[in-house]
Amino acid sequence: MLLIDAHLDLSMNAINGNRDLNLENFALRTHETERNITEPGRGRSTTTLPEMRKGEVFLSVVTVIARATHPGSNPKDAAHQEISYGRAQGQLAYYRVLEAQNKIRMIGDTQTLDAHVGVWQQNADTSAEPLGFILSMEGADPIVWPEQVHAWYEDGLRVVSLSHYGISAYAHGTGTEGGLTEKGPALLKEMEKAGIVLDLTHLADQAFDEALDNFSGRVLASHNNCRALVPNQRQFTDEQIKAIIERDGVIGTALDAWMLYPGWIKGETSPSVLTLASVAEHIDHVCQLAGDTRHAAIGSDLDGGYGTEQTPGDLDTIADLQKLDSLLRDKGYSTEDVEGIFHNNWLRFFREVWS
Repeated sequence: MLLIDAHLDLSMNAINGNRDLNLENFALRTHETERNITEPGRGRSTTTLPEMRKGEVFLSVVTVIARATHPGSNPKDAAHQEISYGRAQGQLAYYRVLEAQNKIRMIGDTQTLDAHVGVWQQNADTSAEPLGFILSMEGADPIVWPEQVHAWYEDGLRVVSLSHYGISAYAHGTGTEGGLTEKGPALLKEMEKAGIVLDLTHLADQAFDEALDNFSGRVLASHNNCRALVPNQRQFTDEQIKAIIERDGVIGTALDAWMLYPGWIKGETSPSVLTLASVAEHIDHVCQLAGDTRHAAIGSDLDGGYGTEQTPGDLDTIADLQKLDSLLRDKGYSTEDVEGIFHNNWLRFFREVWS
């Protein structure tokens, strides 16, 4: 079944991690193992362009990410937002060179989206068809001043989250407590003018509330799970999920193990304790809160700086997202429901945004 993944850090892996995403996934693992590359996730990759094709991940929301150093953030981040901008533009250049070779198709309007979907739905053999990418920014530091977001829109940017881990120039994020910064409301105003979607993922609780208060455009959560199932500030409370539902947003469930298994300890807990059934539980929780399946989807984050050491034990690569089909049907979801969760909810959302 065709699948849309609303959060993949492909350019981060290629540029920062020096990964050739053209390789078959096994070849990438072998390459990293033989060269004794020891950073987290090396030799355990889940996501390459060929593997996405195997899993029918025909459309993804892909990121540029380049945090700047702020109080409470990682000192290894860029020393200034100008550097964040340069790094993010380099990541965008990676997508553009893939596009120039017809490996991917950058999508930022309804006409291009519908044409892409039509080809993938109608062709039995899509081996020569480009994968579709919608450009997002995870953490808004590469937007050096609020009005610059319009130039980013011209570059293809369609979705922005204000912060990541720590504090950005615009908002408090994961692991911190606080709201928007002084520049936060101004950026949200310019995003609204440009027609850019606000991704609420990674916002601290106060920042989440203030963002909704200061932004009347469309919102989503590209990769976020449920605090009721796995208590942690990184997750959404039921009240936050309901707030997104009220704004007709969509929430992509993520596959990072510590967001799926209470008490997971990175580097210690074995993936064998966790299965993809937990992913289905988070999807189901969103559906139960909504009373329908309209707002639940997938945003795997499967290449977010980790590999199979930090994913469900029954997932080897991104192609195994297809196992969610039967898991959701076992919970009573119909074919129409599963198609919505797999792709139609995101398609509807972006068609509405770009109409």
